[in-house]
Amino acid sequence: MIRRPLPAARLLELLREGQVSEFLARARLLEPADLADVLAQADEDERIEIAKLLPPDLTGEALIEMPEEEHAEETLAALPREQAAEIVGEMPDDDAADILGGLEPEEQRRILSAVHLEERQDVERLLEYDKETAGGLMTGRMVTVRPEMTVGEALESIRKQAEAVEDFTETYVVGPDGRLAGVLGFKRLVLSPPARSVKELMEEPDVTVGPEMDQEEVARLMSRYNVPSIPVVDREGRLLGRITFDDVSDVVEREATEDLLRFGGVSAEEDLGARWFEAVKTRLPWLLVNLLTAFVAAAVVALFTSVVRALPALAAWMTIISGMGGNAGTQALAVTVRRLALGLIPASAFVRVIGKEIMVGLACGIANGVVTALAALGFHQPPMLGVVVCLAMIGNLFVAGFAGAFIPLLLERFRIDPAIASSVFVTTFTDVCGFALLLGLGGWLLL
Repeated sequence: MIRRPLPAARLLELLREGQVSEFLARARLLEPADLADVLAQADEDERIEIAKLLPPDLTGEALIEMPEEEHAEETLAALPREQAAEIVGEMPDDDAADILGGLEPEEQRRILSAVHLEERQDVERLLEYDKETAGGLMTGRMVTVRPEMTVGEALESIRKQAEAVEDFTETYVVGPDGRLAGVLGFKRLVLSPPARSVKELMEEPDVTVGPEMDQEEVARLMSRYNVPSIPVVDREGRLLGRITFDDVSDVVEREATEDLLRFGGVSAEEDLGARWFEAVKTRLPWLLVNLLTAFVAAAVVALFTSVVRALPALAAWMTIISGMGGNAGTQALAVTVRRLALGLIPASAFVRVIGKEIMVGLACGIANGVVTALAALGFHQPPMLGVVVCLAMIGNLFVAGFAGAFIPLLLERFRIDPAIASSVFVTTFTDVCGFALLLGLGGWLLL
């Protein structure tokens, strides 16, 4: 009888019904990512039971694939020391360091003390680096050859090293002093005559990074140079490790999530699986800041109380003007913040970027202003009111384009993350200017 993979919920039912052998047989059919889904849907006690039942290599692969918010490290820490150490020993060193990095140092030492010496040293070396740097992202397991080797000798050396190394497409050429001398593509190596020297075939690496470089910059470099891996070297040029594309793909997803959360005024530290009161603690501060800035906009309206009292028809247009300004500002802001995140705006281009967004805002303001004026006439409003609404719309979208580009660029200049703070200031700026323009022009032209 051929067994087929089952959905995560059905697999957990087998476990809860006591059908352990059937559960194990079905679980072995799953890909690591699918098995990670099973762990994610299980409660804490079930996760520990599953981790104890499965072979260490399969458990390790599943823990690696678990989302950060599911806290794979807690499952690992709940296991007996020897079993946790066996699982860590089956993991690539960089993945083991990522998971262990979420534990307290004392708990890390407890588990690592039972790991084989060589593997323990590899993981401990990676744990010394900040997890959001190239050092924390790299793996120390790679294939290296010497420049004086022949192609035949290099291939024999690669065969001996390959079993302990994850997928690789490049071989690093390292001198006797440990310095990176060059890079050799595997295809070129295989197609070359056995007697040819590695030194003749090797090429300069397209890019190298230091262990302290931010992971987002590493991802940007890998995308820019379109390379499958990047060597990590110290200040003397000694090879420390390599960063592979699969490591960077995780970084890109994580950074995109953080940017999205920050853009919405939510702390990037908020766990996506956090309980409601933990979410309140991270969101409330920014909402209070937003409330304070809303008081500024309200104060502007209060200055024009006499105008609103004399021209109550203007009140109906206030939300339209401020809303359109906020939307236009958010558009300019999103484009600018994203380009900053990708490193596409050098300091010399700041003025050009602001000028472009001003022109976009002005053009959109004219188009929307004309439509708004026609709508005012359609509601049988006085023609001059249509003029006021049109001018206010043009002015506010002009301001929105300026603010949406200028504010994030200014924050970037002062090394403040523009994704976090920009939206509050842009919204306030467009609200204040929109209300002031509409009510100011109304008081001037209609009274």
